Amino acid sequence: MIEEGSKRGKAMVEKRQLFMEMRAQNFDVIRLSTYRTACKLRFVQKRCNLHLVDVWNMIEAFRDNGLNTLDHNAEINVSRLETILSSIYYQLNKRLPTTHQINVEQSIGLLLNFMVATYDSESHGKLTVFSMKAMLATMCGGKIVDKLRYIFSQISDSSGVMVFAKFDQFLREVLKLPTAVFEGPSFGYTEHSVRTCFPQQKKIMLNTFLDVLMADPPPQCLVWLPLMHRLANVENVFHPVECSYCRSESMMGFRYRCQQCHGYQLCQSCFWRGHANGPHSNQHQMKEHSSWKSPAKKLSHAISKSLGCVPIGEPPHPVFPEQAERPQELTHTVQPKPVANNMNDTMLMSSGAPTPTKSSLSLTLGSVLESPSRLDEEHRLIARYAARLAAEAGNSTQQCPPTDLSFNFDANKQQRQLIAELENKNREILQEIQRLRLEHEQASQPTPEKAQQNPTLLTELRLLRHRKDELERRMSALQESRRELMVQLEGLMRLLKSQSGGSPHSSPSHGAGCSMPMPIRSTSAGSTPTHTPQDCLAGVGGDVLEAFAQGEGKLYWKFSNDS
Repeated sequence: MIEEGSKRGKAMVEKRQLFMEMRAQNFDVIRLSTYRTACKLRFVQKRCNLHLVDVWNMIEAFRDNGLNTLDHNAEINVSRLETILSSIYYQLNKRLPTTHQINVEQSIGLLLNFMVATYDSESHGKLTVFSMKAMLATMCGGKIVDKLRYIFSQISDSSGVMVFAKFDQFLREVLKLPTAVFEGPSFGYTEHSVRTCFPQQKKIMLNTFLDVLMADPPPQCLVWLPLMHRLANVENVFHPVECSYCRSESMMGFRYRCQQCHGYQLCQSCFWRGHANGPHSNQHQMKEHSSWKSPAKKLSHAISKSLGCVPIGEPPHPVFPEQAERPQELTHTVQPKPVANNMNDTMLMSSGAPTPTKSSLSLTLGSVLESPSRLDEEHRLIARYAARLAAEAGNSTQQCPPTDLSFNFDANKQQRQLIAELENKNREILQEIQRLRLEHEQASQPTPEKAQQNPTLLTELRLLRHRKDELERRMSALQESRRELMVQLEGLMRLLKSQSGGSPHSSPSHGAGCSMPMPIRSTSAGSTPTHTPQDCLAGVGGDVLEAFAQGEGKLYWKFSNDS
């Protein structure tokens, strides 16, 4: 009897542990119920380590445990729920590095007790499949659009239309989460909850569903859901601004700026608690900021906006096809054996265009590199040229004995993989150069006259000049790395031609180096010494040099002039 009583008391303590820790955080001092609810659920999510489990991993766990074959109203007991949670957390530890392993047993106990307290208030010892899916899919990590897409797949019919009865059932289950953290009076379920989300009875497809739930503002009963995801995104955002109330020299998380009081800003702690001083009042309209922009970036943004260069804002979510694609039945599909001809045809089809000649490739590269907005096309042209070389090598292998086909196929496969890696590295370097160019332009916006009027701007201008020197050194290193990649690509092309056995289509390599030197960058006054102009493709010969000789000069000349 004594042992049973101690076990029962220990179980009660574990059941209340999460709620006791949440009360210790003192979230109830937050005056706005939306922020209060989002903070509490975010605490539960992090305390149970659910923020480390992506929604796609959660869906995979549902499938591995056979939940996709069960009816939504089917019930599972607590022991099976514990087994499911164990598989989720043990798979999570396999994905995490050894230095960031979690306490699986503690996470299982906390989450299991929270789910039982939320969805089994009458102590039946059972939960429905749909309630478990709704809770875990809502509280796990990942993007909100991915979560809503999965939820829509659970509440829609085979034709992709939402069933209002299932959506009502989803609201019943998901609104038990605010009730579990003692926010039921603000976000509890009511019979009119469905009408508040979709006031007009109509055919609801996936895109309409996402438009409504991801709108600004979202439906009142679910306003805490996107806020919980925004909290996760701004937890580590730093604002080098002083709070006007608590006088903290920096802020973390959200930043709130008054639209009436000039220069009045509050940290999220002071705003959530309703603190105000001076002429500011809580009735003033406040603007929430989730990022920080320096005065130089604001000036650059204002100039770009006045010139019409600001890109149009992206939609809140991507547009998905209305009709879901049917999965292909591959049970009785027989894979064909790989043949050299099929390999070459596949490579040519993946290039998306007829195989270009060497001269046309050089002209095409020159025209592409003239436009900075089309720099990403360069790696595609490299892929086409590599595909043509591989095709020529494949044609020559047809004349070899059948015993050499498998060896040549494996060698060509490894070479194509290495070429693909070099192309990806080349694309990353081009994107980094483009980013450094934009940062250099932004850093050069403030003028010395304006800086002398503002000491803070003068200090920041000095920092920007120092940053500019670092960017120039970084850019030089990137150009050197890109030249090495070109040299490696030239070696691979020679290797492919050597395997062709003197194919008539191959051409001899030319001498290394370009005829015209390319200028690097001119440094500003008071910065590091200027670099000696050098050719970015020095040491590269053959077809790569001929393909890139015209385009590279135009690209780096334009880059140096813009800088």
